[in-house]
Amino acid sequence: MWLSIPYAVLFVATFLSPNLSDQGKVIYAFTTYALLMLVYTGINIPYSALGGVMTKNITERASLQSYRMALAMAGGAVVVYTVPILVEYFGAGDDAAGYPLAIFVMALVAIACFFFCFISSEERVTHELDQGAGVNIAFVFKDFASLRHNSQLVLISFFTFLILVAVVMRGTVTAYYIKYFFGREDLINEFITWGMLAGIAGALTTSWLTKRYCKVLLLRLGMVSMIALHLPFLLLTGEDISYAFCLSIAANFPHMMVMALLFAMVPDTVEYGAQIATEKVNKMALAFSGHLLALKFGIAAGGSLALGCLAYFGYVANAEQSERALNGIMLTYVAGPVVCGFIVLMLLPKYVLSNEKMREIGGVVKSAN
Repeated sequence: MWLSIPYAVLFVATFLSPNLSDQGKVIYAFTTYALLMLVYTGINIPYSALGGVMTKNITERASLQSYRMALAMAGGAVVVYTVPILVEYFGAGDDAAGYPLAIFVMALVAIACFFFCFISSEERVTHELDQGAGVNIAFVFKDFASLRHNSQLVLISFFTFLILVAVVMRGTVTAYYIKYFFGREDLINEFITWGMLAGIAGALTTSWLTKRYCKVLLLRLGMVSMIALHLPFLLLTGEDISYAFCLSIAANFPHMMVMALLFAMVPDTVEYGAQIATEKVNKMALAFSGHLLALKFGIAAGGSLALGCLAYFGYVANAEQSERALNGIMLTYVAGPVVCGFIVLMLLPKYVLSNEKMREIGGVVKSAN
């Protein structure tokens, strides 16, 4: 909760344009952004872990994550549409003056949301603490290293890494895909917005589905759907923008289902780890920190791969693209979800924490306590 205040300050500072030299501006931008991400991570780890300590019911956990993902997408949509309006209102044509004030408004809203989350949430699941650990940094590294022995957490983290690689590769080239491959730069915002709305619907549907079906089965179906709905993009021509719209909307639906399921599975892996560990200590926040680390690596790898692919195929910014570059943009858009999806499907049989297995583990953990 309290980190939301320095987060808001850094959020505004990141969008300021101080009167510095060019080198000074670069240093300022890197420094403020790095500090912003550091504080953001400090907020995000306990926030992510909160879903695992509000209830032990695996269905309720999935429901929490589905609503979380849906509202995150909705919040993103609000920001996308609201910030430009605020920038124009405050800046009157001067973006350098408008952005800090617009972000100041967003920062105040963020603080209010974080405080509301703190006040309205309650940890209902208590875990045994490692009395000898304290805040000793050596224990922190030891505990973090111990996560590698939890095979199910490692799998979920790797799945998340792959999914983020796929999503970021696709997201990085989406605007180029619409602008150059289809020649419809005017439809970029609509293309992205409808995909976000489909993602919201997919996340909300996850809550309903997990009450009736096993999360592992739903994850498998979600991955198959992602692959199947991206392959047809390979058959589209520059005249098929309407088909691309439909496929994008359909593909974003299972994508957000998969993300909600992966976050809902992390608490399951923590309970599994507590059962197999020599010390019966449940490390929910630590597990989520490892999971989020994999997510961040996925974002970085996805962005790097997308830019590398664009360079390899000869993309030139703000110029007419060669046929090779156009095909490269299309392949980059498709390759991430298809290739990463296949890898997840191949490894998914190694993930054994079905709903039935979790009911068994729940009984063992309850008896042990």
